[in-house]
Amino acid sequence: MNALENISLVLVRPQYAGNIGSVCRAMKNMGLRKLILVSPAADHLGEEAIRMAVSARDILVETKVFYSLPEALEGFHWIAGTSARRGRNRGPFISPRELAPEILSHAQRVPVAILFGPEDKGLTNRELDPCQALIAIPAHPQLSSLNLAQAVMIICYEIYLAQISNLQWNPRAEKEFRPAQFQKVEGMYSHMEDLLLKIGFLDPKNPKRIMHTLRRIFGRAGLSERDVAIWRGIFRQMEWYVTRRKEKEA
Repeated sequence: MNALENISLVLVRPQYAGNIGSVCRAMKNMGLRKLILVSPAADHLGEEAIRMAVSARDILVETKVFYSLPEALEGFHWIAGTSARRGRNRGPFISPRELAPEILSHAQRVPVAILFGPEDKGLTNRELDPCQALIAIPAHPQLSSLNLAQAVMIICYEIYLAQISNLQWNPRAEKEFRPAQFQKVEGMYSHMEDLLLKIGFLDPKNPKRIMHTLRRIFGRAGLSERDVAIWRGIFRQMEWYVTRRKEKEA
């Protein structure tokens, strides 16, 4: 399989049609073809988008549009998110050059998505939650945020460069490692949050604060379908124990 054909770029709430068109041109320059839009504020088939796409208008026509991020990510097994903003609940961040071989390695086996946020604010913490890796493009601190199409071009270039340079990434001995599907991982996180609330580990007024950190920890681990099933089994056993204990105390 050509790994580039298994990579989709996901623009979350893009604001300008010209940027959408320019993204299509950048993608086609670097051999990527699959574009997804989530709640776009601009018409991706409008005159400005078509004009900026130039010879990549076919990508515009084939673009898929969704109105929620979970819906757009259905079916993906490995997801990376981009951000120029750092913060307590963000990171660790990896440069596009460091991450490109890993992206290609996953794309050889499973569908991969790379998320980009809206031009003004970028992706929120909640929108970064599904990501197994976070990408930050090194830039001068005086102006670290890039135009959307420029950011897409840099990341697509690094992926294409890794592809033609045959750069390898192999963190596991298991050659057939297959990351768990998005929906199953999200189900695990939902189960985890419910359980941690029950046992009093999470603050019920702000459970997401710790959950952001837990997502980063588990995301770096690279969970397989079997890993997720084992964790769900552990959570069910813990729930049984908590329920049994409460019954004995009653």
